[in-house]
Amino acid sequence: MKLARRQFLHLGGAAVLPTVSRVARAQAYPTRPVRILVGYAAGGPLDTSARLMAQWLSDRLGQQFVVENRPGAGSNIATEAVVRARPDGYTLLQASASNAWNATLYENLNFNFIHDIVPIASVRRAAGVMEVNPSLSAKTVAQFIAYAKANPGKINMATAGVGSAPHLYGELFKMMAGVDLVTVNYRGSASALPDLIGGQDQVMFDVVISSIGHIRAGKLRPLGVTTATRLEVLPDVPPIGDFVPGYEASSWDGIGAPIGTPREIITILNREVNAALVDPAFKGRLADLGAEPFANSPSEFAKFIAEFTEKWATVIRKAGIKAE
Repeated sequence: MKLARRQFLHLGGAAVLPTVSRVARAQAYPTRPVRILVGYAAGGPLDTSARLMAQWLSDRLGQQFVVENRPGAGSNIATEAVVRARPDGYTLLQASASNAWNATLYENLNFNFIHDIVPIASVRRAAGVMEVNPSLSAKTVAQFIAYAKANPGKINMATAGVGSAPHLYGELFKMMAGVDLVTVNYRGSASALPDLIGGQDQVMFDVVISSIGHIRAGKLRPLGVTTATRLEVLPDVPPIGDFVPGYEASSWDGIGAPIGTPREIITILNREVNAALVDPAFKGRLADLGAEPFANSPSEFAKFIAEFTEKWATVIRKAGIKAE
């Protein structure tokens, strides 16, 4: 009987030890450098946000968090690389609104973003701004809507490309305001803005970070911001929703990891990211990007992503948008 009991304890200990070992390793995290994959080229808003957070996490956790750019396919290449990575917390994804949009834009992805990536922590939300060439007579959103309805199919709406934030923000406006604008897709805001400033196009729903310099220089006239409230960087510009009830559009980014990543690691990263979002200096850097801190628990972030994905799936389907 005593022998059986000793054997039972021995076997039980053998079963428990691996679990304890995994928990201990997770709680000691990180013990080596961590990669954060970004699905776009260096220098853009998503890359800048990732590098700000990587530096913060490096300083706080004592190991290097290294940003690795894997551009291509609207961020799908980087996302799939993280989905296939070992779920040990050492390969992370700078997830963004593009991941949610891509779920509908692309028909044959090799992964399911919502099911294959576990949300760890949201970082920021970034606004867009409805802006027009100063030669246009409209000085408010209401005046623009009246002008557009009087001139259906005669106003060019520039975008940063098919499925980009400016494209989707504009399509949502067209649906909700009931106006007929001609969509003109470019390869990025940098390509679209010269034609908007030059007068070939009349309106754009650009991300704030790309256009704020032109707005301040008087080259573009802002009519409304895409968020539900005013922005610190454009305090005199009202929300589009003041004129089109219910209109709201913004992009976001945050940290994700392969499904199966230990809960203890997720907790550590969420805690440290949220600490950055209340730090005055870090918040100031986000403001420079035309963004605001966006703090959530992992479960809140997951719920937000699911609702965001569904909202924009409806817009994308109604507008008949397909990835190029």
